[in-house]
Amino acid sequence: MRILFCGDVVGRSGREAVQRYVPLLRQRLNLDCVIVNGENAASGFGITSSICQDFYKIGVDVITTGNHIWDQREMMGSIDKDKRLLRPINYPATTPGQGYYLHTTAKGKTVLIINAMARLFMEPLENPFSAVDQILKKYRMPDHVHAIVLDFHGEATSEKMAMGHFCDGRVSLVVGTHTHVPTADHQIFPGGTAYQSDVGMCGDYRSVVGMDKDIPIYKFTRQLPPPERMKPAQGEATLCGILVVVKEESGLAEGLYPIRLGGSLEQTSLDILESYL
Repeated sequence: MRILFCGDVVGRSGREAVQRYVPLLRQRLNLDCVIVNGENAASGFGITSSICQDFYKIGVDVITTGNHIWDQREMMGSIDKDKRLLRPINYPATTPGQGYYLHTTAKGKTVLIINAMARLFMEPLENPFSAVDQILKKYRMPDHVHAIVLDFHGEATSEKMAMGHFCDGRVSLVVGTHTHVPTADHQIFPGGTAYQSDVGMCGDYRSVVGMDKDIPIYKFTRQLPPPERMKPAQGEATLCGILVVVKEESGLAEGLYPIRLGGSLEQTSLDILESYL
């Protein structure tokens, strides 16, 4: 089974990268499931129902989020209507929405997608390790599901790494989001779980983590309130994602491949990637 996870989508340029490359990747790599973190898709702050529908139309199966999930107020009343749009599972139980989703592929395989948020330098939510552990006790590979993907949204690399090892042997992929910078530590742990501390963003990298650089530079150099709100950079975006190849008999990973297409970062050769698969 082949599962693609794409990092935080930032603004219009990030959405355009997803719309351009996801259909291409689905076709060329024969993907079974596509997951996208969309929490910065609406002008850099949150996501809307309209954007979700646009993503579904071009081949995205599930959308994860993070600390910006409520930036667009409409989501408070609409997230319960869209089971494929997730918010972190460790929000209080009374919070609208859900933190996991069971996706059935075209081939009839079941993929469990979990969305959790870290706590170091983040909002003080409930313990993500306990929340994830509770779900993994309910759904096990390969007895209940064929694959499990965890989007762990957080700042601290140490907390993300701890979650990766905590889940080793129990999930197919633990992938970090939120910092918007792709890390070079993609690997498959001894227990068979694939891991990357941060997959990066789908956004313009000639920026400050996806935002037009002028306002962040103003804040860092002058230590004054900015004259206007930050806005996403509008240059060509790089789609940053990671492809995990899962053993169907166990749900564990047998291959892990970072993907970067478009924009200013070093590009992935799809011809070379296809030769590996």
